[in-house]
Amino acid sequence: MHYDEFKNIVLDRRSVRKYTEQEVSLEDIREIIDCARYAPSDTNSQTWEFIAVKNRELIQEIERVTWEQLHKKGEEAEQKGLSKEGRLLVKSFGPYATAFSQAPVLIVCLATPYASKFRERIFDPIGFVSDAVWEEEGIKSSCLAAQNLMLAAHARGLATCPMTGPVLLAQEQLRELLNIRPECQINMVIALGHPAERPARLARKEIDDILTIIE
Repeated sequence: MHYDEFKNIVLDRRSVRKYTEQEVSLEDIREIIDCARYAPSDTNSQTWEFIAVKNRELIQEIERVTWEQLHKKGEEAEQKGLSKEGRLLVKSFGPYATAFSQAPVLIVCLATPYASKFRERIFDPIGFVSDAVWEEEGIKSSCLAAQNLMLAAHARGLATCPMTGPVLLAQEQLRELLNIRPECQINMVIALGHPAERPARLARKEIDDILTIIE
């Protein structure tokens, strides 16, 4: 592949929130997960797992519990005297948090515990860092895999939208619905389907605003 071809994949990818009724095949799902698993990870620990939910009723149930928890947060804000903020939370954040509801597939990205020979033999015995740092290592690698997944989906003619709303609002309910093991962190959910819209490219910060070169 030439560089320009790759850059087009990167620049043309969009976060899509509207999908057609066309199903996503198991082959498509397996192919993009195949690309995801070749992402880099700390000491090749591969701290990722994925749950691909194709059951529409289950996806709608995940949407329902997310809205339920969102309204509870809004009510809690109102009880604190923050009625305006509570209403904005439900009205503005709600549609973003549940934009997966019409997607034919919802992929739940998990981060598994970080384990390696270095941690077992060196890091843990000397108390190198806290356990919270190792939890972050798992999330970092899971994020790298998620980006591979989304670029692969786009290259395959599919669309995605990464979201953390259900994780922030209804993680306990999501764990119960999907029988997620306690040791796994829920990183994000990614809607997957055939696009029914073509969002415009959003503005990005200039290179010179985000890059420092030290020579």
